[in-house]
Amino acid sequence: MKEIEERLNEEKQRMASMTAPADFENRLRSALDATPARKHKRRKPYVLMAAVSVLCFMLVSYNYNAVAFYGKKIFGFEEIMTGTMKDLNDKGMGQIIDKKTTLSDGTELTIDGIMTDANQLVMYYTLSNPQGVGDLWGEVFNPDKITGFFTNARAGGGMAKVNDSGTEIKGTTYFDPVSPFSKKLTLHFWQGVKNVEGSITFPYDPNKAMQTQIKQSINEAVKIDQGKVTFKTITATPTSTVIEGKMNVDNFDRIHFGFEGVKLIANGNSVDNLGSGVSGSKFDLRFDGLPQELYSLELAFSEFVGYQKLAEQIPLSDDTHHDLEGKDLWIKRVVTTERGVEITIETDDNLLLDGVSIQNGDKVTPLKTTINQRLEKKVDRFTSERTMVFDTNSMPDNLLIEGIHYVKKYNQKIEIPVE
Repeated sequence: MKEIEERLNEEKQRMASMTAPADFENRLRSALDATPARKHKRRKPYVLMAAVSVLCFMLVSYNYNAVAFYGKKIFGFEEIMTGTMKDLNDKGMGQIIDKKTTLSDGTELTIDGIMTDANQLVMYYTLSNPQGVGDLWGEVFNPDKITGFFTNARAGGGMAKVNDSGTEIKGTTYFDPVSPFSKKLTLHFWQGVKNVEGSITFPYDPNKAMQTQIKQSINEAVKIDQGKVTFKTITATPTSTVIEGKMNVDNFDRIHFGFEGVKLIANGNSVDNLGSGVSGSKFDLRFDGLPQELYSLELAFSEFVGYQKLAEQIPLSDDTHHDLEGKDLWIKRVVTTERGVEITIETDDNLLLDGVSIQNGDKVTPLKTTINQRLEKKVDRFTSERTMVFDTNSMPDNLLIEGIHYVKKYNQKIEIPVE
């Protein structure tokens, strides 16, 4: 039995070290182009299945396997690098590109270098123009996507810094991960005030992509007032940590809070939040890279959107304060205009009234619309002032409220095993 286990381990190591041949992309393209179209429709599914099976095997074998790659440092971007990216750059974990092109206004674009792993591609670029790059540099150069063999990576966020003379910009842009089969990548971008499309192609060495540290299932759900949030997987790479999941939450977009109350805790310390994305019912949460020595990992589901049923009947008068289950409501003024009855209120920023109407005797008039919303900065918080419009000319006696959407404390934790 011991001998069998040793043989299995040897085979596993052999498969993990396999790489695609250097001319794999060109050979595969040529083979696909040379394959004649088949007229027998019944055979097509079997041919496709065979091709997919081969590719799946190669994808498993040909992984991001640069465990100990040390290249050249990317210079000039220290001020816009996070602590994690600085550490990786100091270790030479990027790829020097140094590819240039000239934009429509004469500005020179240089792709200085990239860092890649299974979570993202980070591009470092320079814009330079002796005549000045201008204050609205986003109109000069706006990255859109990176394409290549099996690659269509959309741009996300980024950072940039203009030099004192206004003639040079150093910037970074984050993209979706690229395929390990790509040997050339093409950056697509928009340029100029007329949004003219441009592109630049540069070489890419997938063997210099950084190794994934953690990739495992979570499959834990948290029940909330109006639905459920399920955390599916975690993928940790040197540049970032991505948690993916799905949700079924009826009132998720009723307040502007999102996933701000979900924290990733590593070794007892909070990991910096890099942002989040939502597409339909799917979401992803992005955090900074994890510590090299990892002892514990957990998700803290501290706060999320909640809902509280109410049956409030509030007498209406100017400049009054009311308590809604511990939440503040100020009624600033009540007037009639050509639009109808207008009630200006102020609440905490992340508080939304639900089922609102006004009452005058036996007559109840539902809310028509809300206008003139604006945020105000208080000493310790933001408040939202807005005007509710009701389609009636009769001055009301009471304001009726059926419920509130607000930021609720859930204080739940999900332990993620660390192997």
